[in-house]
Amino acid sequence: MTDMSAPSSGKTSLLRLDARTKKRNAAERRFRAYGAICVGIAVVALVVLMASILKNGTSAFFQTHITLDIELLESKLDKTGNRDIAEMSKVSTFGYAPLIKNAMEAKIEELGVDIEGLKKPQDMISKEAAAQLRRFVLANPDVVGGTYEFEFLASGRIDGYFKGRVTMESAERDKNVSPQQLMLADAMKEEGSLNTSFNWKFITWPDASENRPEAAGLGVAIIGSFYMMIVVLVLALPIGVAASIYLEEFAPKNWFTDLIEVNISNLAAVPSIVFGILGLAIFINFAGLPQSAPIVGGLVLTLMTLPTIIIATRASLKAVPPSIREAALGVGASKMQTVFHHVLPLAAPGILTGTIIGLAQALGETAPLLLIGMVAFVREYPSGPPEGFFDPAAALPVQVYNWTQRADPAFVERASGAIIVLLVFLLVMNLVAIILRRRFERRW
Repeated sequence: MTDMSAPSSGKTSLLRLDARTKKRNAAERRFRAYGAICVGIAVVALVVLMASILKNGTSAFFQTHITLDIELLESKLDKTGNRDIAEMSKVSTFGYAPLIKNAMEAKIEELGVDIEGLKKPQDMISKEAAAQLRRFVLANPDVVGGTYEFEFLASGRIDGYFKGRVTMESAERDKNVSPQQLMLADAMKEEGSLNTSFNWKFITWPDASENRPEAAGLGVAIIGSFYMMIVVLVLALPIGVAASIYLEEFAPKNWFTDLIEVNISNLAAVPSIVFGILGLAIFINFAGLPQSAPIVGGLVLTLMTLPTIIIATRASLKAVPPSIREAALGVGASKMQTVFHHVLPLAAPGILTGTIIGLAQALGETAPLLLIGMVAFVREYPSGPPEGFFDPAAALPVQVYNWTQRADPAFVERASGAIIVLLVFLLVMNLVAIILRRRFERRW
């Protein structure tokens, strides 16, 4: 006798797939295919998004310039001949405009081109040129009376022509440029007095008015965002980590701490614009801090970032095995020694990740900064720290928003370029976090 009965001829073998097994395997294959399709769609969407940003924004890092020989007439710039800066500064940019006009006419004569219907060729040059010329003369008064070569920004339409944004057909309907000016631009490019090169000014110069998109830069916005990130890092990281350590390791488990934990979780889901209203009421209306100051933006972003850092830090502390705590306590370590010598170092990689996520979120926020007035038009750079934290400034995401609201299509190009700069900053922040995590993990 044996407990195992012989298989009947009607039973299928274990080595053969029956109908239910085939159905189950087919369902598993379909699920894997669905997952692969979803990943593929996400990758394609990301590639399309990045391609669109790079296509529209890469050209912002290049700018068309026009080189002219400017005769700095003493009769226009220093009628007394004393080279007195106070007297010479009375000549406004309108007094320098005729010099640029004369130089442009001289260049046309030098080229020997005869373009019928050509009007106002000086409009091919940015309105920033007169201010650039004035700054140079006031910084070097002895140059008055001589002739010097200057490289000026081309106007937004001329720059757009060489980037494919403006065509001869569109110029016929555009009051800011004419087909004749585009023909002259082609002749100047062939002669070598017009060229397109890398535009460092896009990164270093401040913003410009709506009439000078070619002169608009990110300098002030980058400095403002940098100041705000310093405030967020200095305040949010120690406060968030300290609060997390207390709630996770030292606080008694009762209804009060449960209420705090629930509120922290709720604050992480509160729309960012609510923090902007809170910052406007407390930091500006009540505390009297200046509008558009990086210190106010940093404080608002700190409030918004704290819940994210606290939640990530607590999750990292919970991930440390209880045996680490028990072993430390077993050899005589105090509760504080256990936390700071053993638990906290092991949780540091997760804490860094949460901090970087919080900072990246803060760096890209726009709504709260709009509410507290981080939209100042700053023509010159703010003072350095610590005064710089209380001076008017802009921020990168707000600058992107402002440029997308302006009518000139050149500002759309500038906005896409600013997004590229913002993405580069986020990439650098994440690389720093990865490096720090790996270095710390090698120690354990």
